[in-house]
Amino acid sequence: MEPRVKAGIWVSMATRLSDIAGRPAAVIRKGDPDSGGILCLLRGRQGLVVLTQVRDAEGRPAWMRATGEAPVDDAAADAYVERQVKRDPDLWVVEFEAPDFKPPFEAKLI
Repeated sequence: MEPRVKAGIWVSMATRLSDIAGRPAAVIRKGDPDSGGILCLLRGRQGLVVLTQVRDAEGRPAWMRATGEAPVDDAAADAYVERQVKRDPDLWVVEFEAPDFKPPFEAKLI
């Protein structure tokens, strides 16, 4: 099993990469700095895609489109985030400007 990066460090890295790529990023909600889960909101012209952390079949970190393949509106994304925060109060929520709906960090999407 791969060692896990602390959530706060990962969020700092991802927002820095986004900044380097010229794509604004914002931490919407701070979670547990050590072991909190992370939701990433990718904001494009047609709406939002919410990515959630998962593990692939081999146990490696990956991301899944939690709100489905197609972008959703702000209300649907907010409702999803709200439900997840109720289940996991340690959750981080980070929003990235992503006109192409591609994350500005290295991500295996499943």
